[in-house]
Order: sequence, then C-alpha cells, then structure tokens
Amino acid sequence: MNITLRGSISLTFTSHRNRAKVHPPNFPAKAMSSDALPWDDPLIAPLLVLWLYLPGYLSNTAAMLGGKWIPDLTGIPVFTIDGGKVMSDGNRVLGDGKTWNGLIGGTVGGGILGMLTHAIAKGNPIDSAPFLDPLSSYGTHSSEISDAWFYFGEGPATAFAMGCILGFGCMVGDSMGSFVKRRLGHKREGNTSSKAPLLDTLPFAASAFVFGQLLLAPSIVSSSDLLMGMVILLLATPILHRSFNIIGFRLGLKSVPY
Repeated sequence: MNITLRGSISLTFTSHRNRAKVHPPNFPAKAMSSDALPWDDPLIAPLLVLWLYLPGYLSNTAAMLGGKWIPDLTGIPVFTIDGGKVMSDGNRVLGDGKTWNGLIGGTVGGGILGMLTHAIAKGNPIDSAPFLDPLSSYGTHSSEISDAWFYFGEGPATAFAMGCILGFGCMVGDSMGSFVKRRLGHKREGNTSSKAPLLDTLPFAASAFVFGQLLLAPSIVSSSDLLMGMVILLLATPILHRSFNIIGFRLGLKSVPY
C-alpha cells in the first residue's frame, strides 16, 4: 500500500510539473485595448498610412529624377512609354511625360525609400506609431512575413522589394491619370504638365494603396485595418500635393506650382 501511495504522489507531482511547462499563446496586437491601436485613431491613422506608403507617395519625385533630371545632366536618351502613338481622338496615349526612364526611376526609388522606412522603424513597438516597421504585421495577420512571396530575408532586400511594388503601383496609377487626361483633351506643353489637380493626385495614391493591399500580405502594409486612414489620406492628398508643388516651385525645382 505504501509503495502504491508513493507512486500515486509521484505521478501527481510529475503531472503538475508537465503542466507548468506549457506556455500560453502569444496574443497578437489586436488583443490590445482599442485606445492603443493607431489605425483606430483618426489623427494617427492617416499619418501611419502615409509612413507605410511613403515609397508610393514619393515615387513621382524619383520618376522625375530618372525621367528628366538625369537625362538632362547626362544626355542619355529618353524613351516614351507610348512610343508617340496617337489615338483616334487625336491625342497621345500617355504623352511625353510618361517614359520608361521615369517608370524605372520611380520603381527603384520606391525600393530605396522602402529600405529607408524599414531601417528607421525596424523593431519599433506598436506604440511607436506612425513609425511602424513595414516588414512587421503587428498582429493584423495570422501568418508570418517569411511566408510572403516577396520575402528575401529579414533585412533590406525584402524592404526594397516591398518599396518597388509600391513605387510601381504609383507609376501605374500616375499613367492611368495621364491616360484619362489625354482623353479629356488635357495636353502637355513642352515640359509643362497640364493642370488637372484630382487626376494628378488621386490615381497614383489609390493605385499604390491597391498594390499594397493586394500584393504585400501578410505585412501591415496590406492590412484592412488601414482603410480608414487611407480614406482620410486620400481626402487630404490633393492639399498635400499642391503644398509640396508650391514649395518645389518656390525652390526652383518645378516650373509650375501644380
């Protein structure tokens, strides 16, 4: 009887020790209080989206660098995307402002900006918003970034790929805006773009958002939690775009303030 009792006690203690080794699950960031989630704050949410999509928002500047400034300085040839083709309405498909040089420059520039935002925000906790790491998910996705098709390791290569995707998305949207402008009869005059505020701002931003949402899962960049911030930022984009252009015009970087 004594041997059986000691055996029972020993088994009971062993069972307790085994249960003590079981680790609780790691709860994602979404288990936090809603007051702590930056994408639910109407002031922080658009700033967060602007930060995460900065490679898309600033790709137009990189496109101007690749499509105009570098060719002007070096004399390298510029190749228009539409090849000079004129449609039945008598207007160019896209116009001289949309070049392969600019497309490549904008895409690569987006990649460089992607590496920059990752380097600045790498490892930042969620309370560092809006400066969150684009390579993290912050609990908005159940899968890991290492499962993504664009993953090339935990470093600048993956950030570059993500930035290139957003930059290319910006270029696609910008070209779509030019296509619509040409169909409406808006034409470039030399190096001066025709004035169409909404078509110059909304298509590139909306296209960058679409590319990020569809192609960059499971990073936070593709999270549907960002939708409120995207809507707010889209409404503010024409104002931001005009402000940046006025600054560029006064600094002598642009020939027109739009």
